[in-house]
Amino acid sequence: MPTILFLFGLRFFFYSDEHLPMHVHVKNSDGKAKIIIENAQVVENNSIKPAD
Repeated sequence: MPTILFLFGLRFFFYSDEHLPMHVHVKNSDGKAKIIIENAQVVENNSIKPAD
């Protein structure tokens, strides 16, 4: 799983064999989330705080 960006404790990454729509995964010490790239829509959030 290649890391795209590591910023302020947030790790943005993707899996090379994932499904559409294009999205990135975000992980920090609190949890993880999945964000669709096209419209920056959060489709899954497991414990990442909204302020993050």
